[in-house]
Amino acid sequence: MAKEAARESNIDWTAYFESIVGVCPWSKMYWKKQKIDIQDWRGEHNVQPLDDYVARMWIHRNASGRQLCNIHHRLNEKRQHEEWLYSHKQYGGHSTPVPVLIQQDRKILEKARDAVQTK
Repeated sequence: MAKEAARESNIDWTAYFESIVGVCPWSKMYWKKQKIDIQDWRGEHNVQPLDDYVARMWIHRNASGRQLCNIHHRLNEKRQHEEWLYSHKQYGGHSTPVPVLIQQDRKILEKARDAVQTK
């Protein structure tokens, strides 16, 4: 299902993850190792555990930046073992080409951030 969501989004996710290495140095590596999952958003009640993934990109095609922000705050409160972020092309820069919520394993993310800061 992840491959279908990635394919149907018509996004070159490999190119995207390569483009953000400057701000997220581990993204390209995890994408190549198939540790980042891509899914279509089906509501908060359908959020799945990450299991073997380090992150999941939930494509929320019609969401505004404000909607994504509100959802991400709620999920960070409810799911404290994870870190939720969001991205929307309206913000420019390294934003994703489609609106997404990003579900990440908090411990893995903190380790990666610590490794970057100690370099």
